Amino acid sequence: MQNNLHIEINIREQTLKLFNGDDLVKQYPVSTARNGPGELMDSECTPRGSHIISEKIGAGYAPNTVFVSRDPAGELYTPDLCTQFPDRDWILTRILWLSGTEPGCNQGGNVDSHDRYIYIHGSPDDVEMGKPGSRGCVRMRNEDVMELFDQVGEGTPVYISEK
Repeated sequence: MQNNLHIEINIREQTLKLFNGDDLVKQYPVSTARNGPGELMDSECTPRGSHIISEKIGAGYAPNTVFVSRDPAGELYTPDLCTQFPDRDWILTRILWLSGTEPGCNQGGNVDSHDRYIYIHGSPDDVEMGKPGSRGCVRMRNEDVMELFDQVGEGTPVYISEK
């Protein structure tokens, strides 16, 4: 891991870009909130502004490991499991838990990204990337989130914007 790494998420473009300094390392398609951008608790919107990765969860678990409340549920995602639990918001494979760094914008009170459980996380393979669809988090393909997870550390800056 390198100390110059940072992430930029563009809600309009539905992309996540990993940079090392000014150099683009990799770009990934993502899916942000179907409700659009916003910071309020229970809004199911993707929060904007400066964040950091506060916790990395899921190292070493198999792709498609199902997480519930950030703990492995002892299941691997399958279409049959989806049919059995159609209303679950599937959080799979790896979790990068974000904390806002801007008091009153995405940190503290009813706008706190960490308290809102905003993650970058893996999703079922049939979840479409490149268009909004999440409940506030940033969804990625499983292979992409595993690759990103292995490159970044806790404290890595993450900036989320509409532009």
